[in-house]
Amino acid sequence: MQIALVTETFTPQINGVALTVQGFQTGLLKLGHRVEIVRPTCAGERAGHVPGELRLPGAALPRYPGLRFGWPAGQKLRQHWRSTNRPDAVYIATEGPLGWSALHAAKALGLPVSTGFHTRFDDYMARYGAGWLAPVAFAWLRRFHNHGDATLVPTRQLQEMLTARGFTQVRWLPRAVDAQAFHPNFRSAELRREWGVDEAGFIAVHVGRIAAEKNLELAVRAFRAIQQHQPNARFVLVGDGPERERLAAANPDFIFTGMQRGNDLAAHFASADLFLFPSLSETFGNVTLEAMASGIPTVAYDYGAAHEHLRDGEHGCTLARNDEAGFIGAAVQLVSDAALRHRMGIAAREAVAAMSPESVCRVFAQMLQELAQAAPVRSAA
Repeated sequence: MQIALVTETFTPQINGVALTVQGFQTGLLKLGHRVEIVRPTCAGERAGHVPGELRLPGAALPRYPGLRFGWPAGQKLRQHWRSTNRPDAVYIATEGPLGWSALHAAKALGLPVSTGFHTRFDDYMARYGAGWLAPVAFAWLRRFHNHGDATLVPTRQLQEMLTARGFTQVRWLPRAVDAQAFHPNFRSAELRREWGVDEAGFIAVHVGRIAAEKNLELAVRAFRAIQQHQPNARFVLVGDGPERERLAAANPDFIFTGMQRGNDLAAHFASADLFLFPSLSETFGNVTLEAMASGIPTVAYDYGAAHEHLRDGEHGCTLARNDEAGFIGAAVQLVSDAALRHRMGIAAREAVAAMSPESVCRVFAQMLQELAQAAPVRSAA
């Protein structure tokens, strides 16, 4: 198949959507499919068609200078897809101007199109002081995705919620983690020494965007409670974002590592003792699986990847949404019991070790194939 993957965020940017789309690209190519990425230009790039990519004009996202969005490009996409670049199926990962352009262009040309529900923009509204816009944002998301032929979501929980709220053709596409890329063997005594602890010390870690929607104030409170029991504990935050400067100024003892990739990221996970993940705005949360594969227990809310894969009391602790006291209490319980953390880490690793990103890409390709086969039937109707 010839498949077009449309996204307004892609590598070298580091976030869940960019990494997921890159994983789709890699997996589909391994399966023998032809893949073209349609994305905005990065800083310093020129727009145009290069092997494997169509780069379109874009701009920096306000408050997130490292991220881009694409300008409307419907005419360009229609011209491009009418030629020898016509895809058999289109997948759109983002709902920005470029995503809307791709959706309208695909429908105008009779191309089967699926969308991916990756970001809860309605949840973001409250975090940025505009909670009154949440219903508007949700309606906008629903309108976008219902224009496609299928909406792919990473959890059954999200599938049920969206279906109940008026989304049509919602289909579950599971996620996986590369359990060799994230592994306890990446644990580094040298890295821990850089953080100021030895093997007997304690490291809490958070991996993700440092932004308001990540609920990091709760992670700060949980860590301060941990320090009441382990005064020499350290908190390592891996990632970057608009809240980093403020958070660092308020907490000068925290360790901010910036973005990490590849084996360095794996070492930062595996060299910690507990993963604190207080976010309530995820559609999935790939970092939960990465922490599990790295063999460290996690404290998270019971939704997304944690609801799907993390067993409370077995791989870490999951809490009901907004149970902040429970979140802090779980973190304190685990810091006080090294033997329990060790057992949980082993069990978490075993729970995800057999996962296969390749099998997810096979399911993804099959879904796109089914849409392509149904396209002539829809056109005839």
